Amino acid sequence: MSRGSPNSVRSVNYATSPLLASKTPPWRSRFVVVLVGMAFLLLLGRAVHLQIVATDFYQAEGEKRFFHKQPLPASRGRILDRNGLVLATSVALPSVQVDVKTFTADSAQRKALARHLAMPLTELAAKLDGVSNGAVVLRRHVEEAAWQEVKAMELKGVQEVREYKRRYPEGEAAAHVVGFTNIDDKGQEGIELGFQEQLLGKAGQRTVVRDRLGRVVEDVGDQADPVNGRDVTLSVDSKVQFFAYQRVRDAVKEHNAKAGSVVVLDVQTGEVLALANYPSFDPANRRNLTGGQLRNRALTDIFEPGSTMKPFVAALALDTGRVTPATHVDTAPGRITITGSTITDSHPHGTLTVAEVIQKSSNVGTVKLALSMPAREMWEIYTAIGLGQKPRIDFPGAVTGRLRPYKTWRPIEHATMSYGYGLSASLFQLARAYTVFARDGELIPVTIQRSDAVEGQPLAGQRVMSAKTAQQVRQMLQLAAGPGGTAPKAQAIGYSVGGKTGTARKQEGKGYSNKYRAWFVGLAPVANPRIVVAVMVDEPGKGIYYGGDVAAPIFSQVVQQTLRMMNVAPDIDVKAQISAKPVAAETESF
Repeated sequence: MSRGSPNSVRSVNYATSPLLASKTPPWRSRFVVVLVGMAFLLLLGRAVHLQIVATDFYQAEGEKRFFHKQPLPASRGRILDRNGLVLATSVALPSVQVDVKTFTADSAQRKALARHLAMPLTELAAKLDGVSNGAVVLRRHVEEAAWQEVKAMELKGVQEVREYKRRYPEGEAAAHVVGFTNIDDKGQEGIELGFQEQLLGKAGQRTVVRDRLGRVVEDVGDQADPVNGRDVTLSVDSKVQFFAYQRVRDAVKEHNAKAGSVVVLDVQTGEVLALANYPSFDPANRRNLTGGQLRNRALTDIFEPGSTMKPFVAALALDTGRVTPATHVDTAPGRITITGSTITDSHPHGTLTVAEVIQKSSNVGTVKLALSMPAREMWEIYTAIGLGQKPRIDFPGAVTGRLRPYKTWRPIEHATMSYGYGLSASLFQLARAYTVFARDGELIPVTIQRSDAVEGQPLAGQRVMSAKTAQQVRQMLQLAAGPGGTAPKAQAIGYSVGGKTGTARKQEGKGYSNKYRAWFVGLAPVANPRIVVAVMVDEPGKGIYYGGDVAAPIFSQVVQQTLRMMNVAPDIDVKAQISAKPVAAETESF
């Protein structure tokens, strides 16, 4: 294109442009600088706020999204018997939970998941539906095989959390001793409750980083390790416990009874060797249980002990010098009337010695002994043997019983209390009371924990009566458990025994029903007692309800087995006990 062409672009002299030539006001540039400076200060302030002032808050918010505190459960302490055999222990089992946000499963997978977890599909749906965030526990304490089946499904969001579950190897036999825990491992009954603080451990904790699927990526920071609970070693011998449970269970079924209990005490150490009740329950499976199954009747149930109290009245009369074992007591004509109320024997005995009063279990003879002494003295010996007082034993549920002040006793009550009516006690209280006779007049403390007492050095007790009196009563108890007494069925092969029956009517309302409790409390061997065994059978049926027929045979079997397990040498000739003709037992008076 030529230089002179009209289409050529005219050159412009920008230096001479009036717009560019005009001066810019100074405030405008300053304003821009101020704006830039303010923006910088704002950003700097925000950075300071985030990095210094609010750092803890934002750090915590960040950790919430990535860091998770994972509890490390502590194992509950074990419960052991006196020989170290396990009565209760904890095992780690998986609990299955899902992260609802990441969980996906079609209908078929949900059905399979519910089947593996042994739960209805409707229950699974109820736990999952309606929850949009967080973790939902589907089933706690799943068996390992079931968890492996769930794990093999490879469902997103399904997680495993290890928790401890209690196992009870002895099952029903030791249920009332050991007790049980709830699903959160807290003691609810028995030793599990009584020794909760000792058995309970302290949980630990670790901090982990989880990905968006809930999987643990890494550990962060220091880990607080769990502290396991301490073991509890009981005085109970699991073999004696199991045998006692079997015997009382069989007797309850045989006599169509309501319930039964057995208590076995070591009179040298004061240790409880067995505490058995029937009906019982499986501590690991407590569905559809009744209160009757859960009750530890030997400790929680109180009742009028009947004729088992008569030896204490005889002991009081002997110890105060009022009578001797050979003193004669006229029980004819087999009844006695006090303030309009008549007390009778099962049949007339005529004149009996004090020893025969106990052997024959004469109500009339016992009442005459009691009325020869002030009510205060009888109340004092009953109190001295622990009646009307809560047993001092580390076991929940032990009851006090009832023993009214002697000043309130009417003459008829003074009489009836001598043969076990008008007061109440538990089987455990009675078993401990009979240690007075076994330990030559001393009442010993009892324990459910294994004792550190050295063999051959018996535990010290509280003096209640003289050793001579206790030995004299032991001979009377041996007569009562032998031929001519009320309980020949209490005889044990190889061991001499002594004891007292009791057959008490059950009180209903203001009167007494035709329902009974059968008792037998005794000791063995007689010359040097090692154990006291107390037996109670509640409401025996089939027309047989006397203590000598129902409770005494249980005593015999438990004594034989227990002394053999304790390696106590037989003290009588076995052959001498074999008889061609059975000895007929006299019926027990009330």
